[in-house]
Amino acid sequence: MADLDRLRRLLGGEETVWLLDRLRRRMANGKPLSGTVTLGSATQDQRRAIERLLGRRASTGTSLSVSLDEVDATLRRSGAAPDGLADATRLLIGTVPDRLAEAAAWASIFEPLDELVERRPALATWRTWLDSTGLIRRSAPEPEAASALISMAMRVLAELPSKGVALGRLAAQTTGDAHGLDDGRPLATLVLSAARVLSGTTPAGTGTAAERRASWAAVGVHLDELSSSVLCLGLPGGVETTTGRILALAKETGEPCVLTLRQLALAELEAGGQIVSVCENPIVLASAADELGSRCPPLVCLNGQPSAAVWRLLDLLTAVGARFRYHGDFDWGGIRIGNTLRGRVAWRPWRFDTNAYAGATATGGELTGKPAEASWDTGLRTAMELRGLRIEEELMLPALLDDLRTLAD
Repeated sequence: MADLDRLRRLLGGEETVWLLDRLRRRMANGKPLSGTVTLGSATQDQRRAIERLLGRRASTGTSLSVSLDEVDATLRRSGAAPDGLADATRLLIGTVPDRLAEAAAWASIFEPLDELVERRPALATWRTWLDSTGLIRRSAPEPEAASALISMAMRVLAELPSKGVALGRLAAQTTGDAHGLDDGRPLATLVLSAARVLSGTTPAGTGTAAERRASWAAVGVHLDELSSSVLCLGLPGGVETTTGRILALAKETGEPCVLTLRQLALAELEAGGQIVSVCENPIVLASAADELGSRCPPLVCLNGQPSAAVWRLLDLLTAVGARFRYHGDFDWGGIRIGNTLRGRVAWRPWRFDTNAYAGATATGGELTGKPAEASWDTGLRTAMELRGLRIEEELMLPALLDDLRTLAD
């Protein structure tokens, strides 16, 4: 006889729901309860539950692998389920419906996603989120439709991140329908959730139009050539192109310049070898224009997550040999933006490291949100967690302006 109380303590808690679900699916598919199952991005509670079950420490890392053979042996040996893992599963969740054909079909449908995660581990969080939300089954309840949806999503994701492409063009190239990625369509929802993860945010997003635009832009997709823009100051221009003349005039008058992605399609830049300062917030650029005017050295503003126009401008500057330094907000969102930028453009910290954070006397409010590692400074996360305060870029303005002034002299 099984020891139901003990069995529920070992395998029936909230932290092992994922394991029971894997067992149920295997039984429904007629597959043996043997081999290894893996949970990506396991929580500490889920890890501890497996440790209690097996009586030993679980493997390290972000994922959690469990040997079903070992679980079966443990349950038999302990007396919690003398008849083994299959019997334990039925005792905890009831009779598993005999839907072998449907279960097998669904299992094969999700296999391409698992293979995709093996090739692109950055999408592991997205894959786990899909399971937890049931997004694909809700979007396409029938296996055949779900398979088609996944295939199209994988074709789109194969093109991301992009160096810069219009949403309609991306849709036409990957789905044969220029409106295939329009807001509200299941494919757009599925791909956009993956794009958020690729850009370092959560797959759910806020759902606002501005958030969707920013999420697409983070992987190099723009809704059109005019809505995507970048703010800059002091960039040297030229006389050969319209954009070059706009930049030259803006630099001469010391005025900030807003360039659209369309204007950057044919841009003439002469910043080769120069240091280009990059900031996160427009207040830095506006203050530099007020205090330095035409003397301000090249300065580019991300204005939050980089848009397609920002990426285009930075790519153009990189091509002519510009060097970059970057400063952003000392909060978790600012760290993630810095990571996104560093994933595409080489830059050195501009008062944006552990020493600068520790030495800042002006501070904002409490540091909240999910922590993030700074790819350019391994000690910055620890310093921020210990101090527990955020420091907005505005609070660093005097020092940043002094740096720009020194560079101009």
